[in-house]
Amino acid sequence: MATKDAPPRWDRRMQQRLTHGEAAALGELYDRFASLVHGLAHRVLDDERAADGITREVFLQLWEDPGAYDPKHGPLRSWVAALTHRLAVQRLRATETAALAQGGEGTAEELERKIHHASVAARADYIVQAMPTPLRAALELAYFQRRDYRQTATYLGVTEDEARRRLRLGLQLLSTAHDTRPSGTPPEYGGAV
Repeated sequence: MATKDAPPRWDRRMQQRLTHGEAAALGELYDRFASLVHGLAHRVLDDERAADGITREVFLQLWEDPGAYDPKHGPLRSWVAALTHRLAVQRLRATETAALAQGGEGTAEELERKIHHASVAARADYIVQAMPTPLRAALELAYFQRRDYRQTATYLGVTEDEARRRLRLGLQLLSTAHDTRPSGTPPEYGGAV
């Protein structure tokens, strides 16, 4: 198991390859994280074209400044998610502030509330994507397919106690999406995002 002092080998190697300007490394990175980046950006911005722009911006930044990621501080996946979140919130804030300045509807407080809700939703999406498959499968069965813990246990081929445990752990992880971080602050780099 990796610790903060020993990041995953893939993360270290990817950072080194990007530092050396290896174009194939950027392709691998894109293949691995593009759907995560686009999904998080879309969740915050609720705009396909804007999410595409953020996706390009994230990978361009990784290509131009691979040293910004330090493998000693945590997984590359968390760093990419935090970067995506920060850039998407900056774009949302700029877009909405410009609309307010031009006499658009709403207030600064409503903007901050919108940013907070988008951030919580993006964080919840990331948590679900990053959680272990057994927990994610139990949550998907219970919440998207509306199965109770007994049906979930039967479908997964586990005991009812195990199904309840998986659901409880999954919900505990999801509850961290509603942390008290000020709106617009990116998910923790190096920690659970």
